[in-house]
Amino acid sequence: MLFASIDIGSNAGRLLVATVLEYKGHAITDKVTLVRVPLRLGIDVFEKGEISYQREELLINTLKAYKQLIAIYNPIDFVACATSAMRHAKNGSSIIDRIKKETDINLNIIDGLTEAKIISEAGNVDMHKPYPYSLYIDVGGGSSELSWYKNDSLIAVKSFKIGTIRELYNLTQKQEWDALKNWLADLNINGKEINCICSGGNINKLTKLYGSKHQNLLSYQQLNKGLKFLKSHTIEDRISLLGLRKDRADVIVPAAIIFKQIMKWSGIKELHSPKIGLADGLIVELYKKHKGFN
Repeated sequence: MLFASIDIGSNAGRLLVATVLEYKGHAITDKVTLVRVPLRLGIDVFEKGEISYQREELLINTLKAYKQLIAIYNPIDFVACATSAMRHAKNGSSIIDRIKKETDINLNIIDGLTEAKIISEAGNVDMHKPYPYSLYIDVGGGSSELSWYKNDSLIAVKSFKIGTIRELYNLTQKQEWDALKNWLADLNINGKEINCICSGGNINKLTKLYGSKHQNLLSYQQLNKGLKFLKSHTIEDRISLLGLRKDRADVIVPAAIIFKQIMKWSGIKELHSPKIGLADGLIVELYKKHKGFN
């Protein structure tokens, strides 16, 4: 069964077209195509409170292109969602109305808790989890979503206004860091053997560069070593030496800092990055809806 999803984040927009299969009672997504556009909506929103006309035009044109691709692939169904930047943009509602008028796409703005739950559902698709406790971490451009599970049952979930775009422009409030630290302390993770499952393009790239890319694992030591290397080089160096895209070369350092801080405060020694994200979770939700699971 073929489905499509659109994820409009603070850093980029993504169109995912994927086939969903069932194996041993689990839904398994198989990517057909992924189209990513560096919209950078968060740069406008977190600094000025609204999306500029230029970025609004880029968003509209991106969604028009996505709609054409969806028509070509002809999936059973598709869904479109927006996250942190659109949540906080003062002109978000008017842009949503324009999107509907010009593209006929219903772009749904979801809150941080919903985002976290959808992402963690994607993580439950087809993944070996040797320990009963699991912490899901998604670091985006405008926010970080964390979900705490025991035996696949959700215990706690929280969204924090800590993201790569916010960090890049020094827009993260100290109280958000304090809230994250206290939330992790309340979970009492230290000393527990847990599955730490992470999502987002930055953790995938960090794992590929410095971790075990075949196992999709990244240790604290590997992350710290990689962060030191990245911080010691300019954005231009990161592009030329590591082959990073420009819109990845700048935000990868803030992402590494966020993941490192979470690992430090929680005592987590290793991250698992199975290349999942909100777009995957949205497709799993569509599949469940069409199978009558929801």
